[in-house]
This record gives sequence, structure tokens and C-alpha cells, in this order.
Amino acid sequence: MYIERVPNRNSRPAFLLREGRREGRSVRKRTLANLTDWPPEKVDALRRVLRGERLFGEEDFRIERSLPHGHVEAVLGMMRRLGLDGLIASRRCRERDLVVAMIAQRILTPCSKLAAARSWTSSTLAGELGVEDADADDLYAALDWLLARQDRIERALARRHLREGGPAFYDATSSYYEGRTCLLARFGYSRDGKRGRPVIVYGVITGPEGRPVSVTVYPGDTGDPTTVPDQTEKLRERFGLDRVVLVGDRGMLTRTQIAHLKAHPQLGWISALRSGEVRTLVAQGRIQASLFDERNLAEIESPDLPGERLIVCFNPLLADDRRRTREELLAATERHLERVRREVDRRTRTPLDGKAIAMKLGRVAQRFKMEKHFRLTIEDGRFAYARNAESISAEEALDGIYVIRTSEPAERLTADDAVRQYKSLALVERAFRSLKGLDVLVRPIRHRVDDRVRAHIFLCLLAYYVEWHLRRAWASLLFDDEELPQERGGRDPVEPAQPSASARRKKTVRETVDGLPVHSFRTLLGELATRCWNRCRMPTTPGDDPAALSGVHFDRTTEPTPLQARALELVETFPVT
Repeated sequence: MYIERVPNRNSRPAFLLREGRREGRSVRKRTLANLTDWPPEKVDALRRVLRGERLFGEEDFRIERSLPHGHVEAVLGMMRRLGLDGLIASRRCRERDLVVAMIAQRILTPCSKLAAARSWTSSTLAGELGVEDADADDLYAALDWLLARQDRIERALARRHLREGGPAFYDATSSYYEGRTCLLARFGYSRDGKRGRPVIVYGVITGPEGRPVSVTVYPGDTGDPTTVPDQTEKLRERFGLDRVVLVGDRGMLTRTQIAHLKAHPQLGWISALRSGEVRTLVAQGRIQASLFDERNLAEIESPDLPGERLIVCFNPLLADDRRRTREELLAATERHLERVRREVDRRTRTPLDGKAIAMKLGRVAQRFKMEKHFRLTIEDGRFAYARNAESISAEEALDGIYVIRTSEPAERLTADDAVRQYKSLALVERAFRSLKGLDVLVRPIRHRVDDRVRAHIFLCLLAYYVEWHLRRAWASLLFDDEELPQERGGRDPVEPAQPSASARRKKTVRETVDGLPVHSFRTLLGELATRCWNRCRMPTTPGDDPAALSGVHFDRTTEPTPLQARALELVETFPVT
């Protein structure tokens, strides 16, 4: 076969695809197709193919740009799966696209808003959402827009994940603040260990499984318990829950706050007694070792706490751990006390007075907090110490014992479920670890205006909402125990949780049952990022210099590896409630 150019006197030439054969001395031609309407480059390409020539080689093909894409595809896919963009705004607009991009950016690479505007073009994130031209001012304006919609978004999340009569978990934490201009940043209790830095307090409400639902930001000098009335009002008025059980730790739901909750009979609560209150029950003889002869938990009553159910739990492993920790702290305290005693004995020429000795002991007490277990003798030029056996024995009697308190009657909540729900507060602590750790990185807080700080923390909460679902979807690919959510409702409420057989296997062989490598959340995102989007170019005429031609542009995404394909499949098939 060949292509023949047939000239025409009064029109452009015709191009015919023909087949020729020889019969004796004659050549017979048969026309197979008329290619006159084809573009010249297409005709020329076919002619070269029929001649057996090479059209294009590696030197003709160019990849003009390559951008990480797989991790963006997974995060945006989960956000679409959750309908989060629809929760933020029912119709697509530039502000919604910017907010979605900032949420995804906090999961992929947490950074400041200025860095986000400059860095999200280094992946396909900006191109997927059409925000390549955004600058820092656009992001700040989008934050203001998001804050105005926070109440609406939180009410939608509450309708999804909080149910009438069900539990709502609440806890508060703080993050340090860089700077002095924000009125929310005040000196208070810093959980980050940053001395001399003001802090900002924020409380988070989650659903029964740990999904974040709401966040409220408070000034840094706000005490955690004083935030409880505000949260109960939010549950009742804003979320429209007539009946809900608030779960908080013993430092959050104090006597004062429980008295406030009792003023609203429709609000139930679950908390725990402080150690002093437990010590009182032991002294009254209401808690005895015989309670745990058959089970590791038992219900008791106390006239000091009328209308409350008290569930006493005993964990022998926790008792051993507390006993060992106390002995280590006592030994460390004794070593420091002995140093002080030797120093006092050495100062014979200028003896230390009692005040100076007490100041030295204050530093020891502040470090180990074991002074209650020692009898100290302080005089001018003399210091002696000895262990207080009675105090130590009294504390040993409480080792491994804790008491859950609740307003819920046994008809609505069994003793086992009350303990399980209190221990589920660990899910809120996990949210705080993700918010403050490398996953979402709520700190350092770089905003200077109060409302921007509130919007920033709410944005981080939405990012953790997406991350929570990604972790659930990828549980089989991560070191997480994928059977834990199902086992949590049926296991012993007091015994320490044991990893499932599948979780132990993953940690041992570091492979899934399908032979795929097991990852952490962060390394799996990095693995997905190696799936790239490529802008390619090929010259229109073979043999020409590719650098000198505009050529034909087309886009290609690298084929996913088995691990990437599985991760993306899990996102696409994740069941959303």
C-alpha cells in the first residue's frame, strides 16, 4: 500500500490510499480510500508509517511539568465523598473553593496561609480547585467568610453525628500563641510546656466515635470547667438536642458544673470522682476489696452524692503501674532530699537558716510532688526527713481504683456502658494530638485578629474531620487496629484494650493480608504523592527540534501502583453515614 498524490488542473490535488500489484508487464492499481480531506500532517504521518519509517522517538517526546497528584486526589475524593463542600456552601463559589483548598492543605502540608498560597501550586491542588491565582489576602478573606458560616456548618455536623439521647464527648485544651496583639491570648495553664508564652483555650465536642462536631475558642485564662455551661447551652439551643449525655473528665465536670447540669434534667452526664472523694469513700468503708471478688467493677451508693450512680472499677495492671511509679518518685525525691541534708550538714561555719532550707525543699517538692509522703524536720542549721508510712499506705489502698459517676439510670445505661463511654474520652484526646501534632498543626498560631484565630482553629477542626474519615477508610493499610471500633462495644470495660490478631500481625510482618506494605498516615500520603500529573508535548513534525516547536500538548497521570490503587479504591468505596 502507498499514498499517491494525484494533481488536478483546476483544484487542489487528491491523495489516494492505493494498493498496487504487477500482472505480467502491467501494474494494476486499486484505490482503497480517498484521503483528500485529511490534514497534510496526518497524510504525511501515514505515508511514513507505510514506508516503515519511525514517527517519533524518545528525543522528540517532552514532559514539560510533573506535579504530585495522588495525595490530592485522595483528600479531595474523601471531601467529596463526605459532602463537606456542600456543608460549607450549597453552591460552588470562589470562597468555598479557597476554604476547601485550605482544608486539604492542612492535611497535606500544614503551613501558614501565606506559605499555602505559594506552595499549593507545587501539587495539583490549586489546579483541581481553580485557585492558582489566589494570594494571602484572598485566603484571609475566605477565613472571614468561613467564620460567618461556622454555626451553620456545626449544626449540620451535629445532625449527622449526634443523636437524641446519645452521648456527646467534650474536652478542652490550650495552645501557645506567638505575639501579643490577639486579645484571646492570655497567660494561663499551658499544656505545651512553653513558659512565658500566652495561650488560647479551645473546647471540642465530638460524637460517639470521635468525629469532631464543634469547637469553641476562649481566652487563655479561662478555666476548663467554666466552659461547660456554654457547651451545654450549645447542645440544647443551637443543636436542638432535647436529651443528650455529656461525657467529660473529672477535671472538667466538677461539683459546680454538675450542679449546673442538674438544673437541666434533660441533660445527662458521665464523669469520674477525684482522688480525694475516692479516699473519703474508702475511709467510710463503702469501697472494700471484697467488692471485686467476682468482677472488676461494682455499683455503690453514697449519701454525699444523692441521685448519682457510682461505679467502682479496679484494674490490677493500673495498680501495679501506680505502685511502681510512686516508688520511683519516692526514690528520686529521697536522693534530692539527701543532697539538701548533706549541704545543710556541711554549712557549719555559716549555717543555713530554716527559710533557706525551705526554699531548697520547695524546688524538690515542685519537681516530684511527693512531699506529702515525707515527714520533714526543718530547723536553723538542721534538716532531717523520713518516709510517712501511713500516708503511703493510704494511697496504696487506692491503687488501681477509680469511680465513674453518672446521672443516667440503669434502664438507659448499664454500668459496663457507662465505663466504656467515659474511657472513650480518649478519642477526644486523639483529636487534640492530631490537631496539635504534625497531622494538622494548629500551632504555631500566626494570626493577630481574634476572629482570624477562631476561623483558623475551626479550619483545623474541619481538616481533622476529613483526616478522621481517611484513617477509617485506610485502616487496613495503616498500623491502626481496624477491628477496634467493632470490639469496643463488647470487650471488658475495665481491662486494658488488647490489639486484635490482625493488628499484631501487621506490626510483626509489616504487610497487609494482600501483601501490601503497611504505612503510617503521613507516609501513606507521601506514597500517594508519587502518583503524578504530567503535562506532555510532542512536536507536530517528526525529526524537528522539539524545543523550537509548540507541538501538541496533552496530560497524562502516572499509572497507580497496587498500593495507590487500593488506597484510592478505599476512599471511593468508603461508606458515609
